[in-house]
Amino acid sequence: MRLLAALMVVMYHYVALYGGWDQDPRTIFPSLHQGLQYAWLGVELFFLISGFVICMSTWGRTLGDFVVSRISRIYPAYWVAVLLTAAVVTLWPQVRSVAGWDEVVTNLTMLQQGLGVSDVDGVYWTLFIELKFYALFAIVVATGVTYRRCVMFCGIWTAAAVIAPTADNKLLDMWAMPLFAPYFVAGIAFYLMHRYRPNALLWALVLVSLLLAEHHVGKRIADNLTDTEDPIPFWPARLAIAVMFAIMAGVALGAFDRVRWRRLATAGALTYPLYLVHQYIGLTLIHWLQGRMPAPVLVLAVIAVMLLAAWVLHRCVERPLGRALRRSLQRGLEDMRRHSAPAAAEAPGQPAQDPVGQPDAPAAPTHVLTGPTRR
Repeated sequence: MRLLAALMVVMYHYVALYGGWDQDPRTIFPSLHQGLQYAWLGVELFFLISGFVICMSTWGRTLGDFVVSRISRIYPAYWVAVLLTAAVVTLWPQVRSVAGWDEVVTNLTMLQQGLGVSDVDGVYWTLFIELKFYALFAIVVATGVTYRRCVMFCGIWTAAAVIAPTADNKLLDMWAMPLFAPYFVAGIAFYLMHRYRPNALLWALVLVSLLLAEHHVGKRIADNLTDTEDPIPFWPARLAIAVMFAIMAGVALGAFDRVRWRRLATAGALTYPLYLVHQYIGLTLIHWLQGRMPAPVLVLAVIAVMLLAAWVLHRCVERPLGRALRRSLQRGLEDMRRHSAPAAAEAPGQPAQDPVGQPDAPAAPTHVLTGPTRR
Protein backbone atom coordinates (compact mmCIF):
# COMPACT_ATOMS: atom_id res chain seq x y z
CA MET A 1 0.00 0.00 0.00
CA ARG A 2 2.86 2.38 0.73
CA LEU A 3 4.37 1.75 -2.72
CA LEU A 4 0.95 2.25 -4.29
CA ALA A 5 0.66 5.59 -2.49
CA ALA A 6 4.12 6.63 -3.68
CA LEU A 7 3.37 5.66 -7.28
CA MET A 8 0.13 7.67 -7.15
CA VAL A 9 2.12 10.76 -6.20
CA VAL A 10 4.76 10.00 -8.86
CA MET A 11 2.14 9.71 -11.59
CA TYR A 12 0.46 12.90 -10.40
CA HIS A 13 3.74 14.81 -10.75
CA TYR A 14 4.71 13.27 -14.10
CA VAL A 15 1.33 13.28 -15.85
CA ALA A 16 -0.98 15.82 -14.21
CA LEU A 17 1.45 18.72 -13.69
CA TYR A 18 3.26 20.83 -16.23
CA GLY A 19 6.59 19.99 -14.57
CA GLY A 20 9.12 19.13 -17.22
CA TRP A 21 6.73 19.27 -20.17
CA ASP A 22 6.83 22.24 -22.50
CA GLN A 23 3.08 22.05 -23.09
CA ASP A 24 -0.12 21.43 -21.18
CA PRO A 25 -0.06 17.76 -20.08
CA ARG A 26 -3.80 17.57 -20.80
CA THR A 27 -2.93 17.67 -24.50
CA ILE A 28 -0.28 14.95 -24.06
CA PHE A 29 -2.34 12.61 -21.83
CA PRO A 30 -5.99 13.50 -22.55
CA SER A 31 -7.38 10.34 -20.94
CA LEU A 32 -4.85 9.67 -18.17
CA HIS A 33 -4.94 13.24 -16.98
CA GLN A 34 -8.62 13.02 -15.99
CA GLY A 35 -7.97 10.38 -13.35
CA LEU A 36 -4.43 11.23 -12.32
CA GLN A 37 -5.29 14.82 -11.41
CA TYR A 38 -6.59 13.25 -8.18
CA ALA A 39 -3.51 11.11 -7.58
CA TRP A 40 -2.17 13.58 -4.97
CA LEU A 41 -4.44 11.58 -2.65
CA GLY A 42 -1.51 9.21 -2.32
CA VAL A 43 -0.28 11.61 0.38
CA GLU A 44 -3.49 11.07 2.36
CA LEU A 45 -3.03 7.31 2.04
CA PHE A 46 0.54 7.71 3.36
CA PHE A 47 -0.74 9.48 6.45
CA LEU A 48 -3.46 6.90 7.04
CA ILE A 49 -0.88 4.10 6.91
CA SER A 50 1.53 6.11 9.05
CA GLY A 51 -0.96 6.37 11.92
CA PHE A 52 -1.37 2.58 11.87
CA VAL A 53 2.34 1.76 11.59
CA ILE A 54 3.67 4.27 14.12
CA CYS A 55 1.18 3.14 16.76
CA MET A 56 2.16 -0.48 16.05
CA SER A 57 5.91 0.13 16.15
CA THR A 58 5.91 2.11 19.40
CA TRP A 59 4.06 -0.44 21.50
CA GLY A 60 6.25 -1.38 24.45
CA ARG A 61 9.04 1.04 23.47
CA THR A 62 10.55 3.81 25.51
CA LEU A 63 10.64 7.39 24.28
CA GLY A 64 14.39 7.14 23.65
CA ASP A 65 13.96 4.01 21.56
CA PHE A 66 11.19 5.70 19.57
CA VAL A 67 13.35 8.74 18.83
CA VAL A 68 16.33 6.61 17.81
CA SER A 69 14.22 4.45 15.49
CA ARG A 70 12.65 7.46 13.76
CA ILE A 71 15.90 9.39 13.29
CA SER A 72 17.80 6.38 11.96
CA ARG A 73 14.90 5.51 9.67
CA ILE A 74 14.12 8.83 8.00
CA TYR A 75 17.33 10.87 7.94
CA PRO A 76 20.06 8.87 6.09
CA ALA A 77 18.19 8.55 2.79
CA TYR A 78 16.84 12.07 3.17
CA TRP A 79 20.31 13.62 3.54
CA VAL A 80 21.52 11.96 0.34
CA ALA A 81 18.30 12.85 -1.51
CA VAL A 82 18.62 16.52 -0.54
CA LEU A 83 22.22 16.73 -1.76
CA LEU A 84 21.49 14.77 -4.95
CA THR A 85 18.43 16.84 -5.82
CA ALA A 86 20.26 20.09 -5.08
CA ALA A 87 23.12 19.04 -7.35
CA VAL A 88 20.77 18.12 -10.21
CA VAL A 89 18.70 21.31 -10.10
CA THR A 90 21.85 23.43 -9.73
CA LEU A 91 23.43 21.88 -12.82
CA TRP A 92 20.16 21.81 -14.82
CA PRO A 93 17.84 24.48 -13.36
CA GLN A 94 15.12 24.21 -16.01
CA VAL A 95 12.55 22.74 -13.59
CA ARG A 96 13.62 24.18 -10.24
CA SER A 97 16.60 25.98 -8.75
CA VAL A 98 17.86 26.46 -5.23
CA ALA A 99 18.29 29.90 -3.71
CA GLY A 100 21.72 28.97 -2.43
CA TRP A 101 23.58 26.40 -0.42
CA ASP A 102 22.35 27.99 2.79
CA GLU A 103 18.92 26.73 1.75
CA VAL A 104 20.34 23.26 1.13
CA VAL A 105 22.08 23.14 4.52
CA THR A 106 18.87 24.17 6.28
CA ASN A 107 16.97 21.48 4.40
CA LEU A 108 19.28 18.85 5.86
CA THR A 109 17.58 19.43 9.22
CA MET A 110 14.14 18.59 7.75
CA LEU A 111 12.92 21.58 9.77
CA GLN A 112 13.02 24.13 6.95
CA GLN A 113 9.28 24.78 6.91
CA GLY A 114 9.32 25.74 10.56
CA LEU A 115 12.14 28.16 9.76
CA GLY A 116 10.43 29.67 6.72
CA VAL A 117 12.93 28.21 4.23
CA SER A 118 11.89 26.70 0.90
CA ASP A 119 12.06 22.95 0.31
CA VAL A 120 14.80 21.73 -2.02
CA ASP A 121 12.24 19.29 -3.45
CA GLY A 122 8.52 19.87 -3.59
CA VAL A 123 7.58 16.63 -1.81
CA TYR A 124 9.44 17.49 1.39
CA TRP A 125 6.49 19.44 2.82
CA THR A 126 4.90 16.12 3.83
CA LEU A 127 7.95 15.16 5.88
CA PHE A 128 7.41 18.13 8.19
CA ILE A 129 3.82 16.94 8.71
CA GLU A 130 5.18 13.52 9.65
CA LEU A 131 7.71 15.04 12.04
CA LYS A 132 4.97 16.95 13.81
CA PHE A 133 2.95 13.74 14.13
CA TYR A 134 5.99 12.01 15.67
CA ALA A 135 6.43 14.88 18.12
CA LEU A 136 2.78 14.72 19.17
CA PHE A 137 2.71 10.94 19.51
CA ALA A 138 5.95 11.09 21.49
CA ILE A 139 3.81 12.43 24.35
CA VAL A 140 1.95 9.11 24.40
CA VAL A 141 5.19 7.14 24.10
CA ALA A 142 6.76 9.08 27.00
CA THR A 143 3.88 8.14 29.29
CA GLY A 144 3.69 4.55 28.02
CA VAL A 145 1.62 3.45 25.03
CA THR A 146 -1.66 1.90 26.18
CA TYR A 147 -5.10 1.43 24.67
CA ARG A 148 -6.60 4.14 26.92
CA ARG A 149 -3.86 6.69 26.18
CA CYS A 150 -4.07 6.13 22.43
CA VAL A 151 -7.84 6.70 22.48
CA MET A 152 -7.43 9.83 24.64
CA PHE A 153 -4.74 11.12 22.26
CA CYS A 154 -7.03 10.56 19.27
CA GLY A 155 -9.93 12.31 20.96
CA ILE A 156 -7.92 15.34 22.07
CA TRP A 157 -6.21 15.71 18.69
CA THR A 158 -9.53 15.45 16.86
CA ALA A 159 -11.01 18.16 19.08
CA ALA A 160 -7.98 20.41 18.48
CA ALA A 161 -8.20 19.84 14.70
CA VAL A 162 -11.89 20.82 14.73
CA ILE A 163 -11.26 23.99 16.74
CA ALA A 164 -8.10 25.11 14.90
CA PRO A 165 -9.63 26.49 11.65
CA THR A 166 -11.76 29.04 13.52
CA ALA A 167 -9.55 29.69 16.55
CA ASP A 168 -7.34 32.24 14.73
CA ASN A 169 -4.31 30.80 16.48
CA LYS A 170 -1.33 30.00 14.25
CA LEU A 171 0.36 27.80 16.83
CA LEU A 172 -2.75 25.67 17.31
CA ASP A 173 -3.30 25.42 13.57
CA MET A 174 0.31 24.39 12.97
CA TRP A 175 0.22 21.57 15.50
CA ALA A 176 -3.39 20.44 15.14
CA MET A 177 -2.96 20.01 11.34
CA PRO A 178 -6.72 19.98 10.64
CA LEU A 179 -6.35 18.86 7.02
CA PHE A 180 -4.34 15.74 7.89
CA ALA A 181 -5.11 14.85 11.52
CA PRO A 182 -8.14 12.71 10.52
CA TYR A 183 -5.90 10.29 8.60
CA PHE A 184 -3.41 9.79 11.43
CA VAL A 185 -6.20 9.41 13.99
CA ALA A 186 -8.04 6.87 11.85
CA GLY A 187 -4.81 4.93 11.33
CA ILE A 188 -4.28 4.70 15.10
CA ALA A 189 -7.89 3.57 15.62
CA PHE A 190 -7.50 0.93 12.91
CA TYR A 191 -4.39 -0.42 14.62
CA LEU A 192 -6.22 -0.66 17.95
CA MET A 193 -8.91 -2.68 16.14
CA HIS A 194 -6.20 -4.90 14.71
CA ARG A 195 -4.42 -5.39 18.04
CA TYR A 196 -7.52 -5.90 20.17
CA ARG A 197 -10.91 -6.00 18.50
CA PRO A 198 -13.26 -3.56 16.78
CA ASN A 199 -15.87 -1.87 18.95
CA ALA A 200 -18.22 1.09 18.84
CA LEU A 201 -15.67 3.48 20.35
CA LEU A 202 -13.03 2.77 17.70
CA TRP A 203 -15.57 2.80 14.86
CA ALA A 204 -16.77 6.19 16.12
CA LEU A 205 -13.21 7.56 15.90
CA VAL A 206 -12.89 6.21 12.37
CA LEU A 207 -16.28 7.55 11.26
CA VAL A 208 -15.63 11.04 12.66
CA SER A 209 -12.20 11.02 10.98
CA LEU A 210 -13.71 9.98 7.66
CA LEU A 211 -16.32 12.73 7.83
CA LEU A 212 -13.67 15.33 8.70
CA ALA A 213 -11.46 14.12 5.87
CA GLU A 214 -14.38 14.44 3.45
CA HIS A 215 -15.10 17.92 4.80
CA HIS A 216 -11.59 19.09 3.90
CA VAL A 217 -11.64 17.68 0.36
CA GLY A 218 -12.48 21.04 -1.18
CA LYS A 219 -9.45 22.73 0.39
CA ARG A 220 -7.14 19.91 -0.71
CA ILE A 221 -8.47 20.06 -4.28
CA ALA A 222 -7.98 23.82 -4.36
CA ASP A 223 -4.38 23.35 -3.18
CA ASN A 224 -3.69 20.83 -5.95
CA LEU A 225 -5.57 22.24 -8.93
CA THR A 226 -3.46 21.98 -12.05
CA ASP A 227 -5.45 24.85 -13.58
CA THR A 228 -7.18 27.30 -11.25
CA GLU A 229 -9.40 28.44 -14.12
CA ASP A 230 -10.74 24.91 -14.65
CA PRO A 231 -12.26 23.51 -11.42
CA ILE A 232 -12.75 19.78 -11.11
CA PRO A 233 -15.55 17.80 -9.41
CA PHE A 234 -15.16 16.74 -5.80
CA TRP A 235 -16.86 13.35 -5.94
CA PRO A 236 -13.89 11.31 -7.31
CA ALA A 237 -11.72 12.52 -4.40
CA ARG A 238 -14.49 11.78 -1.90
CA LEU A 239 -14.91 8.29 -3.32
CA ALA A 240 -11.15 7.66 -3.27
CA ILE A 241 -10.92 8.65 0.41
CA ALA A 242 -13.80 6.33 1.29
CA VAL A 243 -12.05 3.48 -0.56
CA MET A 244 -8.80 4.17 1.36
CA PHE A 245 -10.65 3.94 4.67
CA ALA A 246 -12.37 0.74 3.52
CA ILE A 247 -9.04 -0.86 2.59
CA MET A 248 -7.52 0.08 5.95
CA ALA A 249 -10.60 -1.37 7.67
CA GLY A 250 -9.86 -4.59 5.79
CA VAL A 251 -6.28 -4.51 7.07
CA ALA A 252 -7.49 -3.91 10.63
CA LEU A 253 -9.97 -6.77 10.47
CA GLY A 254 -7.46 -9.24 9.04
CA ALA A 255 -8.84 -9.46 5.51
CA PHE A 256 -5.30 -9.39 4.05
CA ASP A 257 -3.49 -11.48 6.66
CA ARG A 258 -2.86 -14.25 4.13
CA VAL A 259 -1.10 -11.91 1.71
CA ARG A 260 2.54 -12.65 2.52
CA TRP A 261 4.40 -12.41 -0.77
CA ARG A 262 8.11 -12.12 -0.17
CA ARG A 263 8.55 -9.21 -2.56
CA LEU A 264 6.07 -7.03 -0.70
CA ALA A 265 8.72 -6.20 1.90
CA THR A 266 11.06 -5.04 -0.87
CA ALA A 267 8.29 -2.97 -2.42
CA GLY A 268 7.66 -1.30 0.93
CA ALA A 269 11.37 -0.64 1.42
CA LEU A 270 11.60 1.20 -1.93
CA THR A 271 8.74 3.54 -1.08
CA TYR A 272 10.53 6.17 1.00
CA PRO A 273 13.63 6.63 -1.22
CA LEU A 274 11.42 6.67 -4.33
CA TYR A 275 9.30 9.39 -2.79
CA LEU A 276 12.37 11.44 -1.86
CA VAL A 277 14.09 11.50 -5.24
CA HIS A 278 11.35 11.25 -7.87
CA GLN A 279 9.98 14.76 -8.31
CA TYR A 280 12.55 17.32 -9.43
CA ILE A 281 15.10 14.79 -10.66
CA GLY A 282 12.44 12.92 -12.61
CA LEU A 283 10.94 16.10 -14.07
CA THR A 284 14.41 17.24 -15.14
CA LEU A 285 14.85 13.94 -17.01
CA ILE A 286 11.46 14.43 -18.65
CA HIS A 287 12.44 17.95 -19.69
CA TRP A 288 15.60 16.75 -21.42
CA LEU A 289 14.13 13.62 -23.02
CA GLN A 290 10.71 14.84 -24.17
CA GLY A 291 10.26 14.56 -27.89
CA ARG A 292 12.85 11.78 -28.19
CA MET A 293 10.31 9.04 -27.43
CA PRO A 294 6.55 8.75 -27.00
CA ALA A 295 5.38 10.50 -23.84
CA PRO A 296 3.85 7.39 -22.17
CA VAL A 297 7.07 5.45 -22.80
CA LEU A 298 9.11 8.32 -21.39
CA VAL A 299 7.02 8.40 -18.19
CA LEU A 300 7.40 4.64 -17.70
CA ALA A 301 11.14 4.84 -18.41
CA VAL A 302 11.65 7.65 -15.88
CA ILE A 303 9.64 5.72 -13.26
CA ALA A 304 11.87 2.68 -13.89
CA VAL A 305 14.99 4.84 -13.45
CA MET A 306 13.59 6.31 -10.23
CA LEU A 307 12.77 2.85 -8.88
CA LEU A 308 16.32 1.74 -9.65
CA ALA A 309 17.69 4.85 -7.90
CA ALA A 310 15.42 4.09 -4.93
CA TRP A 311 16.77 0.53 -4.74
CA VAL A 312 20.37 1.78 -4.81
CA LEU A 313 19.57 4.37 -2.15
CA HIS A 314 17.94 1.71 0.01
CA ARG A 315 20.76 -0.84 -0.31
CA CYS A 316 23.74 1.51 -0.24
CA VAL A 317 22.54 4.27 2.08
CA GLU A 318 19.46 3.40 4.12
CA ARG A 319 20.61 -0.01 5.31
CA PRO A 320 24.28 0.58 6.18
CA LEU A 321 24.06 4.22 7.24
CA GLY A 322 20.79 3.64 9.06
CA ARG A 323 22.30 0.77 11.08
CA ALA A 324 25.41 2.80 11.90
CA LEU A 325 23.37 5.81 12.96
CA ARG A 326 21.09 3.64 15.07
CA ARG A 327 24.02 2.01 16.88
CA SER A 328 25.63 5.39 17.52
CA LEU A 329 22.42 6.90 18.87
CA GLN A 330 21.77 3.85 21.02
CA ARG A 331 25.20 4.19 22.61
CA GLY A 332 24.45 7.82 23.35
CA LEU A 333 21.09 6.81 24.80
CA GLU A 334 22.72 4.18 27.01
CA ASP A 335 25.26 6.74 28.25
CA MET A 336 22.47 9.17 29.09
CA ARG A 337 20.50 6.50 30.95
CA ARG A 338 23.53 5.23 32.82
CA HIS A 339 24.64 8.66 34.00
CA SER A 340 21.10 9.78 34.79
CA ALA A 341 20.20 6.76 36.93
CA PRO A 342 20.02 7.33 40.71
CA ALA A 343 22.97 6.01 42.72
CA ALA A 344 22.55 2.41 43.80
CA ALA A 345 21.80 1.85 47.50
CA GLU A 346 24.90 1.00 49.46
CA ALA A 347 25.25 -2.58 50.57
CA PRO A 348 24.92 -3.17 54.35
CA GLY A 349 28.23 -3.32 56.13
CA GLN A 350 30.11 -1.51 53.35
CA PRO A 351 31.80 1.80 54.10
CA ALA A 352 30.31 4.79 52.41
CA GLN A 353 32.33 6.42 49.67
CA ASP A 354 33.21 10.07 49.63
CA PRO A 355 33.02 12.02 46.37
CA VAL A 356 36.49 10.92 45.25
CA GLY A 357 35.86 7.29 46.02
CA GLN A 358 37.75 6.93 49.35
CA PRO A 359 36.16 5.32 52.42
CA ASP A 360 34.87 7.80 54.95
CA ALA A 361 36.24 7.83 58.53
CA PRO A 362 34.48 5.45 60.93
CA ALA A 363 31.20 6.86 62.07
CA ALA A 364 30.95 8.29 65.59
CA PRO A 365 29.11 6.12 68.14
CA THR A 366 25.43 6.79 68.39
CA HIS A 367 25.62 7.04 72.21
CA VAL A 368 28.25 8.09 74.79
CA LEU A 369 28.90 6.37 78.13
CA THR A 370 29.39 9.05 80.79
CA GLY A 371 30.34 6.67 83.62
CA PRO A 372 33.29 4.33 83.90
CA THR A 373 33.22 1.58 81.34
CA ARG A 374 32.61 -1.93 82.52
CA ARG A 375 34.11 -5.08 81.10
